Amino acid sequence: MPRIIKSGLIQMSLPKTEGEGTIEEIMQAMLDKHIPYIEKAGQQGVQILCLQEIFNTPYFCPGQSPEWYASAQPIPNPTTDLMQELAKKYSMVIIVPIYEREQAGVLYNTAVVIDADGTILGKYRKNHIPHTSGFYEKFFFKPGNLGYPVFQTRYAKVGVYICYDRHFPDGARALGLNGAEIVYNPSATVAGLSQYLWKLEQPAHAAANGNFWGCINRVGTEAPWNVGKFYGSSYFVNPRGEIIAQASEDNDELLVAEFDLEMIDQVRNIWQFFRDRRPETYGKLVEI
Repeated sequence: MPRIIKSGLIQMSLPKTEGEGTIEEIMQAMLDKHIPYIEKAGQQGVQILCLQEIFNTPYFCPGQSPEWYASAQPIPNPTTDLMQELAKKYSMVIIVPIYEREQAGVLYNTAVVIDADGTILGKYRKNHIPHTSGFYEKFFFKPGNLGYPVFQTRYAKVGVYICYDRHFPDGARALGLNGAEIVYNPSATVAGLSQYLWKLEQPAHAAANGNFWGCINRVGTEAPWNVGKFYGSSYFVNPRGEIIAQASEDNDELLVAEFDLEMIDQVRNIWQFFRDRRPETYGKLVEI
């Protein structure tokens, strides 16, 4: 019996007013820019929608300015409240990546998973935090402490991995073993040395774990940091590791694809990677 899912990814540049106004005004402008795309997804019948990493702010991590701590919000907050309303309005699961404030000085790079009835199912906190030239994320984010949860949404079992996480196959495998049928990876990544990995690692994770992936990246450049060009190219990949839909490198875009979750069984019945695992031989992987 087919299990057809219609899913969407939104890649977005900063509004033209980037760098102007208060942090609150910049966040509101970014939210306002997203709303028509979210509405469009709902009107097209998208069942599961994912936004990009810290979707309602610039990617401020090329600098180390503590003023951006003020953009972190507790969960729930007015932004997630609005997303809950939109999810309920369109019976659409929405994955909302934001900067989370648990308490003073305890801040996470988080994705909130909202079910099709508007209920917050839970959240994923980015586990792997880079700290290298142009990506000073340890200045802003604590490493995640919620493991690799999988959320039973109305339409599918959904997991989340965030940007730099994708370089680590271990968490991708944990999501697969936890039952994820679709993994979403909201990202903020720029052209450069690792760009070719964008179309290498996530298809490899999909093939290794026999599940679908939705991979989102920003577009454009962001002043005043000017760390480089966010090259978009958001895409969906199937359990064979084949890219089945892809967005442009430059444009604000809603990418929509339909796929059949029954393909997971079909692929795993042939590629028995879960059956043939040898976890008793993998002790070295969990040594500190």
